[in-house]
Amino acid sequence: MGKSSKDKRDAYYRLAKEQGWRARSAFKLLQLDEEFDLFKDVTRVVDLCAAPGSWSQVLSRVLIKGEKFGRRAWEDEQAKSWQLLRGIFGAAMKEEDITEENLTVEDRLAPRKDVKIVAIDLQPMSPLPGIITLKADITHPATVPLLLHALDPTYDPSSKSQHTSHPVDLVLSDGAPDVTGLHDLDIYVQSQLLFAALNLTLCVLRPGGKFVAKIFRGRNVDLLYSQLSIFFEQVVVAKPRSSRASSVEAFIVCLNFQPPEGFKASLEEPMGIGNRLEKMVATKAAQHPTVASTTLQDPTKGTWSTAPAKPIITGEDGIAELHLPEEEADAWKDGRWIAPFLACGDLSGFDADASYHLPKDRITLDPVQPPTAPPYKRALEMRKAAGGAYGKTSIA
Repeated sequence: MGKSSKDKRDAYYRLAKEQGWRARSAFKLLQLDEEFDLFKDVTRVVDLCAAPGSWSQVLSRVLIKGEKFGRRAWEDEQAKSWQLLRGIFGAAMKEEDITEENLTVEDRLAPRKDVKIVAIDLQPMSPLPGIITLKADITHPATVPLLLHALDPTYDPSSKSQHTSHPVDLVLSDGAPDVTGLHDLDIYVQSQLLFAALNLTLCVLRPGGKFVAKIFRGRNVDLLYSQLSIFFEQVVVAKPRSSRASSVEAFIVCLNFQPPEGFKASLEEPMGIGNRLEKMVATKAAQHPTVASTTLQDPTKGTWSTAPAKPIITGEDGIAELHLPEEEADAWKDGRWIAPFLACGDLSGFDADASYHLPKDRITLDPVQPPTAPPYKRALEMRKAAGGAYGKTSIA
């Protein structure tokens, strides 16, 4: 968040700097919380792909400091004002005399006890009060022991157990790849990032927990919704008002984690199956054939024979595909499960795609937290050494 043309056209970009947030994405999490009450009964949280730390900053201020924002802050102020007017906390006061200074620190803040927040990202992140920061790759199996040790210092990595005795209540993932502009490729890479985040979530999330992650909506996103519904009782797609309508970005909100019976999560065997998919499918097909037998005729002998169909086809890349008979495939052709889609945030609030006029006396603010290790740092250094964007000019 620096000083650029965005400062003039993006209302949430300006508000983030005015309210002290590291990035405008903080409003997305706040609006999701207003809609789904994500922070209710939550004390242990994991923030994946956390840099630059705006979501961790929200967690720190809401859970550790006990601050309230948005509609909850307004309702809280209204309730306290009425209580003061009725003389519950002392003599009745005039409405114009009720200010924040009249309330004690205990009245203004409601910090929670035994809060533990772990933030993970490949990029370095500036520290935040009460946040445990890990510089690690969520797609690597070695990250799970690091996370479990951060959540529980008594965890023994030699036990090879990928479950903690103190599971977390909420897992967040606001990560996204560096987009290329090729939407199909970007959606695929984002889905793989979400796949890694989900596998890690299954290792640490308690039953009844919540999972929120960024997705890019594409043609086959229905499959993602149906897969998540296996592990969560409720799956909803949400679009915060602070997220630009012109963007394919959305957030998948998964509530009430209910893993299937006997399921064991592991990053070494994603989704609990790893490289055993073909064997599992073959065993299942042998027990309960999904494809009816086919009747074949031998043209040389003129005889008929019955042979079982082969629903499993393994390609040269080792990927096993399961093919259903035409009758069954046609029956499910239009049977898609569509997740609910909700718009979050106050509809009377700022529009993320609109431009707003600025007052003449407005002062451009500095970024709350400058980038620690931007990927374009080397490019800027090379441009500066070359004398600017177009290189050094020479005078003949």
